[in-house]
Amino acid sequence: MANAQEDALHYPLGAALPEPGTTLEVASGVRWLRMGLPFALDHINLWLLRDVQGGVEGWTVVDCGVANADTRARWEQVFATELQGLPVLRVLCTHMHPDHIGLAQWLCERWSTPAHECRLWISGSDWNAARIASTSPGFGGEAAARFFARHGLTDPDALDKVRARSNYYASLVPVVPSAYRRLMDGMTLSVNGRPWRCIVGYGHAPEHMSFYSADTKLLISGDMVLPRISTNVSVIDIEPEGNPLPLYLASTAALKVLPADTLVLPSHGKPFSGLHARIDQLHAHHDERFADVLGACAAAPCSAAELLQVLFKRTLDLHQTMFAMGEAIAHVHALAEDGRLAALPLQAGVQRFRTVA
Repeated sequence: MANAQEDALHYPLGAALPEPGTTLEVASGVRWLRMGLPFALDHINLWLLRDVQGGVEGWTVVDCGVANADTRARWEQVFATELQGLPVLRVLCTHMHPDHIGLAQWLCERWSTPAHECRLWISGSDWNAARIASTSPGFGGEAAARFFARHGLTDPDALDKVRARSNYYASLVPVVPSAYRRLMDGMTLSVNGRPWRCIVGYGHAPEHMSFYSADTKLLISGDMVLPRISTNVSVIDIEPEGNPLPLYLASTAALKVLPADTLVLPSHGKPFSGLHARIDQLHAHHDERFADVLGACAAAPCSAAELLQVLFKRTLDLHQTMFAMGEAIAHVHALAEDGRLAALPLQAGVQRFRTVA
C-alpha cells in the first residue's frame, strides 16, 4: 500500500523493478539493479554507470550488497548478461554500512588485472570505520548491550541477543579493501566524460557521499534521502554522546540547492522525483517525533527504551529494535543539546530525560 505522502512524489518508471540478476536503464548510461537483504528491509538498489577510465571502456559500480552467496550469484548473472562484455573498472561506495560495502573486496578482486587495478572509492572516514568494524566487535556485543541497558533496554533475552551479535558487521563485511581512493565533498568524478559531484552527508554514516550529475539532473542519494521510509539516524555505543540528528537534518536541507525536478536514485525504494517535497516530509517527520518525545517526557521522565512505543507504532524484531534504540537516543540527545530535555541522574543504572519547563 502506498504511503500517503507519496502523492507528492513522482515515480517515472512506475511499478517497474529490475528482476534479480538483471538491470533496468534509468538514464543513458545508468542502469539500476537490486540485491536482496536478509532483513525486514529486503533489498538494496545498486547502480551501474557506463564509463571509460584510462582509455579502457567498462562500468563503474555504485554500492555492492552484503557478502553472501546469493548476492555473489546475482552479481555473476549481471556480469554474464548486463555488462556488454565490458569490465568493472572501479567500485564507488556511498558509505560503510554492510549492504553498501559488503562485497567491495570481492568485486575489486574479481575485476582487477595486471593492467588495471579495480579500486574502491569511498570517503576516508567511512573506509576507516569499515576497516575497524570488520576486524573488531561492533554493532553488537557486550559494549552495545551495556549501552542499551543504560538507556533502559532491560529485557534479559533482548540483551543476550545483542551480546550474541558481536560479529554482526564482520559476518556481512568480512574484508574491506586494504587500499582505496578517497572521496571528498565537492570532488568531481568524471564518469564517461560526464561530471558527477560528490556531496557529503552526515548523521547516517560518518561521511556519506551522494553523487550528483548536473548534466542529467540525477542524484544517487545513497541512504540520505529515501522515498518511503525515513533514514536511520542512530547513536551507537562507540560514540555514546553522539548527536547525529541535527547533522542529518542540516545535510538533507543542504540538498535543496539541487533542482526540484532532480531524479533521485535511492538505495531503497524506487527512483523518484520530488526531492524538495521529500526533504520537507522528512523534516516534518522528525519535528513530529520531537513533539512526541517532549510530550512523553513532560508526563513522566523517560528512557530511550520507554520511548520506543511512542516513536514506533509497530512490533519490532531484534534487528529493528537495535536501530530503533539508536534512533530514540538520537532524538533525546538532539533535544537535550537544544536545551529542551534534561538528563536526570541515573536511577538503577538507567538514564532518563525530563522536559525542561
